[in-house]
Amino acid sequence: MLRNIDAHPIVAVTDLARARLFYGKTLDLPEETADATMAVYRTGATRLTVYVSEYAGSNLANAVVWAMGKGLEDVVRALTGRGVTFEKYDFPGTTFEDGVHLAGDARMAWFKDPDGNILHLVQGM
Repeated sequence: MLRNIDAHPIVAVTDLARARLFYGKTLDLPEETADATMAVYRTGATRLTVYVSEYAGSNLANAVVWAMGKGLEDVVRALTGRGVTFEKYDFPGTTFEDGVHLAGDARMAWFKDPDGNILHLVQGM
């Protein structure tokens, strides 16, 4: 039923102005549209919507995942230079180095937006 329809991630935020700085400037996502309650960004072939909600940051799991072909470490370095702090999780069979979790050929990194939404980068899975 939905197999040929693109999914469109949506993330709740409390402060749209702060979110627009983070998603637009820090993450360098091009903003396509915005109004007083939401902003839509292009990310690859999809769009990411951030919208104002009192429930922002209440999800304790990944909110958005970017599957990357290569270059995860370069993106992590660039985002670190823009003030992003990467999370360190203790997963069995993984090591952690410079913001990146390593598990065999897989490279994974997690960080949070200003509302605490968990954002995930993954390469090689």
